[in-house]
Amino acid sequence: MEQQLQHPGWRPVDPPRRPVLVVNPRSGDGAAARVKVVERARDLGIEVVILTPRQSLVALVRSAVERGADALGMAGGDGSLSVVAEVAASHGLPFICVPAGTRNHFALDLGVDRRDVLGALEAFTEGVEREVDVAEVNGRLFLNNVSLGVYGEAVRRSAYRDAKARTLVATADKVLGPHGHVPSLRLVDDAGREHAQLAVVLVSNNPYSLDRPPVGTRPALDSGRLGVIALDAPGGGPHAPGRAWSAPHLEVLATAPVHAGTDGEAVDLDPPLHFAIRPKALRVRISSRHPGASPSAALSRAAPRLPMPRPPKP
Repeated sequence: MEQQLQHPGWRPVDPPRRPVLVVNPRSGDGAAARVKVVERARDLGIEVVILTPRQSLVALVRSAVERGADALGMAGGDGSLSVVAEVAASHGLPFICVPAGTRNHFALDLGVDRRDVLGALEAFTEGVEREVDVAEVNGRLFLNNVSLGVYGEAVRRSAYRDAKARTLVATADKVLGPHGHVPSLRLVDDAGREHAQLAVVLVSNNPYSLDRPPVGTRPALDSGRLGVIALDAPGGGPHAPGRAWSAPHLEVLATAPVHAGTDGEAVDLDPPLHFAIRPKALRVRISSRHPGASPSAALSRAAPRLPMPRPPKP
C-alpha cells in the first residue's frame, strides 16, 4: 500500500472477478464524464452500466447480480448510492462508492477521498474492506439521513438541487412564519419527553458530530446507533426547543403521509415511521490509498446532548 490507512478495521481483500459499476452521468453536473470514469473503469476491466433517464436503477443492479456480479459500485449521488447499496447488502456483496455526486456525504464519512474520483475505482483492484451499518425507515434503506419537517418540505421543491440553502430558508420562512403550517409530527425523545410540534427531525445512520468541528460529519459508521436531532417549532413546548440523542430505533407518529428527504431524495412515507439501525449489514470497499476515516473520527462516538443543535445539511 502506498499510504497507510488512518483508521483501524480495514482488511485487504482479493479483487472481484466480475465487478460491475453503474454510472449516473447526470450526477454532480456531469462529474463522472469530466474525469472520464467510464473510460478508466473499462481500462481496469470493470463492467460499466450507464444509467439513462428512463431506466430503473434497481432493475439494472438486480440484472447485474443475476449475470454473476460479485462486487457492485455506484458513481453518482447519495440517493443513487443507497439504491445500489441496498441490493449489495441483500446479496452480501461488497459495495464501492465512487464520489461522482454533488456533496458525497457518504464517501466523506466512509473515508473516501472525494477529490480523487478516479482513484476511488482502485477499490475494485487494490481495495480494502470492512462492514458498516445501514439504517432503514419502514424497510427502506438509507446511508446518510432522513429529514422530516422543514427539510422534508424543502427537498420536494424543484429549486432545491440548484440552491439548497436558499430553498431551505424560504421553506422555513413559509412553514414557521405566522401563517405557516407546521407538519404534524410527534415523537418521544430519550428522556421520555413528547415532542408534538416539530419543525425538524433528522434521523441519521450513526450520529453526527454536532458539538465540535468538523460539524456535520459522522465519527463512525459502525456504532450500531441511529443519530436523532429534533427541533421544536417556536412555542412547541416548555422544554428546551432542541435535542440530539442516539438510539437503535425510533418511531415518529403523524396523521397523514409524511414528506421526507431520504438521502436527499424526495419521498412520501406512510405513518407511523419506524426507524432502525442494521449493524454492520453492508460490506464496503475503498482504495487502500484513501484515508479510511471520517474527518471527525478522532472525536468521541457518544452522541452529543445539546440544548439547541444545528443540524447538518441533508
